[in-house]
Amino acid sequence: MQQASIIRGRRTVGIWEALAVFGAGIAAGTINTVVGSGTLITFPVLLAVGLPPITANVSNTLGLVPGSISGAIGYRRELTGQRGRIIRFGTTALVGGLAGAALLIVLPSEAFDTIVPALIGLALVLVVLQPRLARAVQRHREENGTDAHPDGGPVLHAGLLLTSAYGGYFGAAQGVLYLSLMGLLLHEDLQRINAVKNVLAAIVNGVAALFFLFVADFDWIAVLLIAVGATLGGQIGATVGRRLPANALRAVIVAVGTAAIVRLLL
Repeated sequence: MQQASIIRGRRTVGIWEALAVFGAGIAAGTINTVVGSGTLITFPVLLAVGLPPITANVSNTLGLVPGSISGAIGYRRELTGQRGRIIRFGTTALVGGLAGAALLIVLPSEAFDTIVPALIGLALVLVVLQPRLARAVQRHREENGTDAHPDGGPVLHAGLLLTSAYGGYFGAAQGVLYLSLMGLLLHEDLQRINAVKNVLAAIVNGVAALFFLFVADFDWIAVLLIAVGATLGGQIGATVGRRLPANALRAVIVAVGTAAIVRLLL
């Protein structure tokens, strides 16, 4: 019996491939809501089912937008009282995300193939070191008797701008970078920081996807599968995110990211 399949342009996508993309979308939506780095799951899966890197990236960006919105809605209680911060940070994220999306289109695909493994490697290093860096900064503050700037100051805005540009360009571990920066420079509860992170990710993914709609080719089956999966994952992440062991989640991110690097290099 012939395997059930979905037709995508001239290529037939098996039902198992479709299920893999859908499952990756659920996992990415969940991880993005809790920590970030969901692209490290969806991107290699899209490569594995045969999409070119650029098409995989832009399709992934658009597909993850509903998941980011879903996660932000799930964390709406933690957003209370942060409207001004979200407007200021969101403006920075919008500018950075648009710049990163433009870079993706301007740079040749060969440059993308070369840069992405390095970006993923850097992201994974930050995933591993973030808790140690946060403790070091906290000890420094305690020793000097200083408090964090209420909004992080110019240093945080510069970091958010660069992270958003990176997010518009590729996005793997974008959420982790946001959490690292805001965790280091804001005196705020981690869950409230995570809620802001979800909003910023939604803004960056949204503006990048809108830009890509006019200049890039999408795989719409992949977009749909990731969008539905990520929306479900966003609600799952918001529900159980506070209960998941951070170290276990970090280990999964590192494992998947390492697999992505190996695949891209080969």
